[in-house]
Amino acid sequence: MSTKEPNTARPPVIAVMGHVDHGKSALLDYIRSTNVVDSEAGGITQRVSAYEVEHEHEGKVKRITFLDTPGHEAFTKIRERGASVADIAILVVSAEEGVKPQTLDALRAIKSAKTPYVVAINKIDKPNADSNRTKSGLIENEIYIEGMGGDIPFNEVSAKTGQGIPELLDTLLLVAEMEELTGDTSLPAEGVIIEAHRDSKKGIAATLIIKNGSLKSGEFIVADSALAPIRIFEDFEGNSIQEAQFSSPIQIIGFDSLPSVGSTFRSYKRKKDAELAKSVTKTVTPGVTELEEADERHLIPLIIKADTTGTLEAISHELEKLGNERLLICTIQEGVGNMSEGDVKAAIASKHNPILIAFNVGIDTAARDILIQHEKEVHSFEIIYKLSEWLADEIKKRTPKMEMEEDFGSAKILMYFSSMKNKYVIGGKVKNGQIKKGCRVRIKRANEVIGAGKVIGLQSGKQNAESISEGDEFGAQIEADIKLEVQDVIECYEIVIK
Repeated sequence: MSTKEPNTARPPVIAVMGHVDHGKSALLDYIRSTNVVDSEAGGITQRVSAYEVEHEHEGKVKRITFLDTPGHEAFTKIRERGASVADIAILVVSAEEGVKPQTLDALRAIKSAKTPYVVAINKIDKPNADSNRTKSGLIENEIYIEGMGGDIPFNEVSAKTGQGIPELLDTLLLVAEMEELTGDTSLPAEGVIIEAHRDSKKGIAATLIIKNGSLKSGEFIVADSALAPIRIFEDFEGNSIQEAQFSSPIQIIGFDSLPSVGSTFRSYKRKKDAELAKSVTKTVTPGVTELEEADERHLIPLIIKADTTGTLEAISHELEKLGNERLLICTIQEGVGNMSEGDVKAAIASKHNPILIAFNVGIDTAARDILIQHEKEVHSFEIIYKLSEWLADEIKKRTPKMEMEEDFGSAKILMYFSSMKNKYVIGGKVKNGQIKKGCRVRIKRANEVIGAGKVIGLQSGKQNAESISEGDEFGAQIEADIKLEVQDVIECYEIVIK
């Protein structure tokens, strides 16, 4: 790479955001002239990826770094991180479907990060595309684009044919010029960890975006409590490199621990300086394994292994939506990498029978042997919404059933006819709802419950009836544990299991 003067213009980092299926990955796919979409499970992006492209603008070839952020609802936190790392965002909206809920989620993340953005109206090649309707939908949702009362730049594009994409890249570079993005290559590298994972062969690896300075082979970087020597050093295409500068996405392999996604990093020329800068290791709080005695909720523990820290975060986001007042969903153990022997042993040792979940990872041979021996199962997934659906069903099965009283209506006793032992024949009128044959009743006198019983017979006129509706008079035979009197109120209910 050529040497640059300090405080020179730096390439922009662009976050591509929007609703699932609106063509974010396809847009990048065309820009990079590669094929990422087909290789993604379920056709959705499930982690943040970074790519670097070149585009000729005003006679000069300029670099642009793209972040491909997931569009599925579960990845809200990853999208927010993508926006905060980026200098500019592209809000992708389908010309067929217009503004959708996750479009607005992405917009909130962009605005929260105070990131300038442009709108890409995609899929203009589709038969049902209607750009004018989409533009109207943008305005209705307070996305005020140029030419329609606002100043937000937009381009109409087709990720399939490439129409409008050169103009979109020109727009991004114009916005970057207005933002006056600069960097100083003479400074130590600083930036953000956007992904981290554990490679079974190479060790702990992380994807980084350099936001300022330069990074060279032989140096060291520190992110939180994780330190790595710059030995195995790759660009976004996996090519070995010796140096990288601001706005470049790179991968570093060889961290001594898993760096936190979203954490900042800094480079050091000497290992001693890096070790001094290394922050105190965070204490990991173990998951809840017991409930307080007064807590009546049912505990559903999970042990989760996933391919990346970003995926773990997304799963955590999904779990937040699944709990209720009767149960506590708790991750007692999680990590990046294959389901291990230790994970399985922890599950077997727990009296709460935790659910073992593997997302985009395998199962170690030793772990598989123990699973077979103890007839225990690991539930494996590749698509986030499939995991969510399965967990929701499993949680329903494990939620303790409760008996609940379901009210149907009430009636006032107007006449007392006869009694035999604990069975009473009365006449009454339904005040609200319904009175049903076979339902249980609460007996109230002067607004206080004084007894209980059951409707064993109903008549409307002289005809037997199954139910009597509001406002109607009726005759009834009621089995009760107290003597019924005129002016008593009976409340009809059934016991249901929920």
